[in-house]
Amino acid sequence: MEEREIMLTVEGYNKLEEELKLLKGPRKMEVAERIKVAREFGDISENSEYDDAKNEQALLEARILEIENTLRHAKVVDDDDVSTRKVGVGTLVTLYDYEFEEEIKYGIVGASEVNIEENKISNESPVGKALIGRKKGEEVDVETPGGIAKYKIVDIKRL
Repeated sequence: MEEREIMLTVEGYNKLEEELKLLKGPRKMEVAERIKVAREFGDISENSEYDDAKNEQALLEARILEIENTLRHAKVVDDDDVSTRKVGVGTLVTLYDYEFEEEIKYGIVGASEVNIEENKISNESPVGKALIGRKKGEEVDVETPGGIAKYKIVDIKRL
């Protein structure tokens, strides 16, 4: 099975590396200590603290594997390689939304860096896909679950 490339900004890559360090170090030690303490309560077959700690350990290990896989297949978009001539991963795009008659800004990032609170959308999302490769001044129609959204690209900057 062919693994697909995972787009990440330098910031996103660094955040994942930091999270991985935390999970493999202090968090893993905390969970191991919880398991040790829970074992001391006696019969583990009816020990909810032990079950909770083992479940937490399984979730922790799954997240570690997920991050390691993401980092292994990451294509990091270097800040110096980000062009402001066209929309791409690592750009901040200002759009004019015709329906709501207002400007909105979206940071285009890889799928694992999406953060709705910071208006960071995936390059794989409907809006992200429609914007990739477009230039300032172009109008873009995006098919969304709510219908067709019409935007004009007002500005493109580095994220």
